Amino acid sequence: MGNGTSIGRVRALGAAGHGTHHWLLQRFTAAGNFLGGVFLIASFLFLPDASFATVRDYFASPVPATILALFLVSVFWHARLGLQVLIEDYVHTAGNKFAALVLLNIFTFAGAGFGLFAIVRLALATTSPGGAA
Repeated sequence: MGNGTSIGRVRALGAAGHGTHHWLLQRFTAAGNFLGGVFLIASFLFLPDASFATVRDYFASPVPATILALFLVSVFWHARLGLQVLIEDYVHTAGNKFAALVLLNIFTFAGAGFGLFAIVRLALATTSPGGAA
């Protein structure tokens, strides 16, 4: 038969038993990306103008800043999940796979951290009399 152990077939577990969890996370982050993208596009469409000051003031308010931060985390998490699968499937040398996964984690966490820092800085910025933040 060759389909794993009998208990594994009953529980519908794959080789590691974590494939379903990873797949569901990928789908949930994709749904979050869709909703966040729709919010971002709608935000830009309904702003009175596309000047820097208008966009800055809009995204400095708490609700849009929070939604933008959640969208950013979802995008980077989704990218990390997809690239992790790519690396696990196509990098076969253990050392190279480990190094690629470490670099992936560093870049995704750094990118998300930088984006969140920028959103927090934008949300907490106060405008000066000259108009510059």
